[in-house]
Amino acid sequence: MSESVSEAEIAGSAEIAGRAEPPAESHALPEPAYDPAAPAPLNLPRTPTGDAEVDARLARLVDADHLATDGHVEVYEDVHRGLRDALTALDGRPGPPVPSPSYEQSRS
Repeated sequence: MSESVSEAEIAGSAEIAGRAEPPAESHALPEPAYDPAAPAPLNLPRTPTGDAEVDARLARLVDADHLATDGHVEVYEDVHRGLRDALTALDGRPGPPVPSPSYEQSRS
């Protein structure tokens, strides 16, 4: 009886052995410590303006810090609309009386 092994049997057993062994190194990329697509607060300082209505509108910008980028537009449009309304309201408020043209002429 001969104990010789054919080359085909050697190649076949090496191929099977190669599949059975786990890979020596994993080539998977490490997971990032943070999700770069997740919303990240900008933490920008907001200085109070002294006008409660304007300050409330500017405080609404904080909501954008907790939203994905596609949600920012709604917040920005809301803040812009509120600030525009506040400015428009300033035009409607009565201010100090305007001097008459005759007053200006008498001062010269």
